[in-house]
Amino acid sequence: MALTPQDAGRAADGTAVLSGIGTNADAGWLRVHPASPFVRGWVALAALLFFFGRDSFERFLQGGPVFDERLAGRAPWLLLGGGTLLLLTVLGYVLSWYFTRYQVAGGYVRVNTGFLFKQQRQARLDRVQAIDVVQPLLARIFGLAELRFEVADAGQSAVRLAYLRADEARQLRATILARASGAAAGTPAPEPGHPEPGELASGELASAAVEAPEQAVLTVPPPRLLGSLLLSEQSVVILAGGIASVMLSAVTENRNFTVFLIPAAIGLLASYWSSFNRGYNFTAAVSPDGIRLRYGLLDTQAQTVPPGRIQALKVSQPPLWRVFGWYRIQVNVAGYGLASSAGEGSARTTLLPVGSLADVMKILALVLPDPGTEDPVGLFTAGITGLADPAGAPGSAAGRDADGGFVTSPRRARFLAPLGWRRNGFTATETALLLRSGRWWRNFVVVPHQRTQSMALEQGPLARRFRVADLVLHTTAGPVAPRLIQAGLDEARALFDAQAARARAARKHQKSEHWLEPAAQPAAPPAEDPQEGPHHG
Repeated sequence: MALTPQDAGRAADGTAVLSGIGTNADAGWLRVHPASPFVRGWVALAALLFFFGRDSFERFLQGGPVFDERLAGRAPWLLLGGGTLLLLTVLGYVLSWYFTRYQVAGGYVRVNTGFLFKQQRQARLDRVQAIDVVQPLLARIFGLAELRFEVADAGQSAVRLAYLRADEARQLRATILARASGAAAGTPAPEPGHPEPGELASGELASAAVEAPEQAVLTVPPPRLLGSLLLSEQSVVILAGGIASVMLSAVTENRNFTVFLIPAAIGLLASYWSSFNRGYNFTAAVSPDGIRLRYGLLDTQAQTVPPGRIQALKVSQPPLWRVFGWYRIQVNVAGYGLASSAGEGSARTTLLPVGSLADVMKILALVLPDPGTEDPVGLFTAGITGLADPAGAPGSAAGRDADGGFVTSPRRARFLAPLGWRRNGFTATETALLLRSGRWWRNFVVVPHQRTQSMALEQGPLARRFRVADLVLHTTAGPVAPRLIQAGLDEARALFDAQAARARAARKHQKSEHWLEPAAQPAAPPAEDPQEGPHHG
């Protein structure tokens, strides 16, 4: 029988790891695809073949004997040793596949692994923050896909299923999202001997849930993606380094400086290729399951972020992108954690690699469907592109109107930030806190009130001298670090108290984790006592 949540123990982040657990294979447990271990471990097999066969292959191409004459007497033993090692490796892959099973039941997704040291990982469906369908190149060739389940505060993928057939992976994702959203909730309890609602029966997927329809919102053309890479910050750094190396070589007549350009150029090309490969064919769509993102040239990935799971959002614009009006959007999602710092993780926390202001507004409408203001386009535009009017006094009604509703740094802060003091500012709607900063590298941050976990006021010695302070908002780990820069001390203190109250109120009215669960009908008012008659307040 499958373990109950009480047996497994509930972790605060919705995951649990259990060692040395025996399970019944007849309780709805399924196995991954038989080719899974070979898709995961093909590098080890290739390295093994390369190690034992490189010299023989080179001699064969040169027309010489396959085996070195000095090793001819030991050739049978070498073949026996290599064959035994290869057989043990393949046997290990087969055993890893045989003892890897998964199950969706009782509000959990569980994965059992291990032969000698058994381990069970599980994630609560109502804590699922995102589900990714990943297809590396070799998996695409075999028509396989990997499922990754992200839950709150896991820091890495809580559960990974590698690999399933691509259609089964999509079907399983639809089933799990239906259970997590509450769309499959409310069904009667199963009879004894029958699987629970949404539980996967042996040998088949639950057919009740189908993949929800989606509506495409935007796509990123490859030429725009390539142009954004060429005009990125790293290109500026490499170009400046190249110019400095050439000038030093010309002045000192030492050509060794130009040698350093070779590894820099190789690294730049590798970085460009990695970013282009991850961002190619980027598509964003909306569905009842949440925001769906698809991208990738060789290795493709399909993300589904359920509604309300985004903790913070940042719209940024490097200086060279301003010529074309391009922007980038990154988010914090609970579960991605510190893995989002670089590489593949950075792509998973990117809602828009490069897009126009209209594209930014589309994404903001998906993330924050209720902006809490009557003029969201005007307010967001002021936050993304606006600049305070120096004629309006910051903090006054005239200053806020001249700056699209944002309260900016006081004029005395110009000594600390000569270029950015008119740009730094904040405002709050009924649903989110909006922060903007930066004159050349523009940043616009949106934090829903209910996602504010904690706050801190920070003030250094110079900030105390000019009576300004920074307000830091703490959310889940990720590329977005919400910070209000150099606000007036009185304004920062008032915002600290007001935001704490807004966060408490928003969490009280926060909807259920089951975002598609029908709202409970209000109880009928009690019937009036006919002897007392109607009451008048």
